[in-house]
Amino acid sequence: MTSSYSAEQIQVLEGLEPVRKRPGMYIGSTGPRGLHHLVYEVVDNSIDEALAGYCTHIEIDINPDGSVTVTDDGRGIPTDTHPTTGKSALETVMTVLHAGGKFGGGGYKVSGGLHGVGISVVNALSEWVEVTVWRDQKVHVQRYERGVPVTELEVKGKTDRTGTSITFKPDTQIFITNGIEFDYNTLAGRVRELAYLNAGVRITFSDRRTPEPRVESYCYEGGIREYVTYMTREKEPLHQDIIYVEGERNGVQVEVALQWCVDAYSDNLLGFANNIRTIDGGTHLEGLKTVLTRTMNTVARKRNKLKDNDSNLGGENVREGLTGVISVKVPEPEFEGQTKTKLGNTEVRGIVDSLVGEVLTEYLEFNPGVADSIIEKAVQAFKAAEAARRARELVRRKSVLESSPLPGKLADCSERDPAKAEIFLVEGDSAGGSAKQGRDRRFQAILPLRGKILNIEKTDDAKIYKNNEIQSLITALGLGIKGEEFDASQLRYHRIVIMTDADVDGAHIRTLLLTFFYRYQRDLVDQGYIYIACPPLYKVERGRSHYYCYSDRELQNLIQNEFPSNANYTIQRFKGLGEMMPQQLWDTTMNPESRTFKRVEIEDAAEADRIFTVLMGDRVAPRREFIETHGPRLNLTELDI
Repeated sequence: MTSSYSAEQIQVLEGLEPVRKRPGMYIGSTGPRGLHHLVYEVVDNSIDEALAGYCTHIEIDINPDGSVTVTDDGRGIPTDTHPTTGKSALETVMTVLHAGGKFGGGGYKVSGGLHGVGISVVNALSEWVEVTVWRDQKVHVQRYERGVPVTELEVKGKTDRTGTSITFKPDTQIFITNGIEFDYNTLAGRVRELAYLNAGVRITFSDRRTPEPRVESYCYEGGIREYVTYMTREKEPLHQDIIYVEGERNGVQVEVALQWCVDAYSDNLLGFANNIRTIDGGTHLEGLKTVLTRTMNTVARKRNKLKDNDSNLGGENVREGLTGVISVKVPEPEFEGQTKTKLGNTEVRGIVDSLVGEVLTEYLEFNPGVADSIIEKAVQAFKAAEAARRARELVRRKSVLESSPLPGKLADCSERDPAKAEIFLVEGDSAGGSAKQGRDRRFQAILPLRGKILNIEKTDDAKIYKNNEIQSLITALGLGIKGEEFDASQLRYHRIVIMTDADVDGAHIRTLLLTFFYRYQRDLVDQGYIYIACPPLYKVERGRSHYYCYSDRELQNLIQNEFPSNANYTIQRFKGLGEMMPQQLWDTTMNPESRTFKRVEIEDAAEADRIFTVLMGDRVAPRREFIETHGPRLNLTELDI
């Protein structure tokens, strides 16, 4: 039997139809990340007005009905007739893909939006959009529904102000996962970040979904210097002054802020290009890392901290304990894809290298004490790395030699395609036994861990590689060496699942594992390989029926809403995974058809780094303050950690 395939089967999607048909191509997903991306697209347009020098105040409101309003005091979207489309310029940018003022027509010198799809995508994926433009002393208003204008562009009065206000309600036909609800903290993290990156711009963020609206205003005259201060506020600085670089060359603006800390043993560098967080790096970060390594080695030899026959300090040695932000503004940026996660402009590497090299060299010459402190920390890091070399090479040999066995306690799976394989990290032999008996051996591997693994937040490399549990993790997962570039092709499983008991000890072990992955090989988290299993807390039996509840709230709802007031039932509280029968563990926690996993993602890199430092670092006072502040409000059984 052959199916017909002719011109009739070729579909042509017009207008905004492609966006509604394949939304993931434009916003990444139709889950929470894509939902919040709609807000970022609208806010980025207002930020671009600020970059152009025409906007000083942006207001963002989450409205009671779940819609969002973004208002700025920029120039206002043009409303005159567009010569090509014959429609107003406003309707053109709202309804035509790849239409905008950022293609070199003189509207913007620098912008984050490149493809002209931002606001039109928001329009396409919203139930309705209402736009108000204050321009030419008139108030212009137009409404759209699912990307289609339902009113003409109307003039509703006169005004002396300028700017744009866009209110949109995400479409329930598109965003069907997890409901449509904006998370305040997620949006606040991005808003705060934008305020740091654009010194002097005031952003007011309001959540009006509660009787008492929550309103916060962000404005940082110090820009990224204040951002670094914010990120290091729980750490002990090696030097009080923030090393700051600002300059422009060939139209490319560069801003860098740096601070080394005594009690940090990894680096935290955030890169931005035209206000877009480049989580996959790019030429600006490459240039910064290169110039830091070269400059510190040059200064170290000038100050006799390195002898003629000494090896140069490595980049990871120089950056140990460094917190930094680099923000570049590029007139014609080259990003990889619409998500803009990596900057590709080759000229930026040399510009960053040159500008930072000049300022950093001068700063270190005029501040020899700071130079000595940074170099001494780097030399200590170098010596620690050398001390760990043998242990590291042992791990490396174990991972590449065929004759070297995998950890004896690993119950591997038969699947050899990492994309189809998953490994469960469980605590103790008892839980490991249940998991091994309950799993699907074809694609599920089990690695039992003995007790609590090492807290690598305050441990040097030598101890890390000598620790048996850490060695088992590295070898079983196929991880590379700390500090080396992440190689996903060496990873043996693409789903690494932390499965611990639902108690305080289990939460502690889970946090230790997350600390290991975050500090040892952060790309595992950034690229979405780390998951957390959600075992049930209770089993409720009533007659021949039984129910599993995953939180205290779920248990109370079951009893109150499903059972008669005189019903007889029994409640079993699972104290650990080892108490569960293998079949129970499979049905509730491991079966792909019925289980719930939480994928670990980083929404706010600066806040994530701070929390790991507070909770897992050496200093007791910040941890005590955090627990005293947040502890009374926490319900450990319902924490999303």
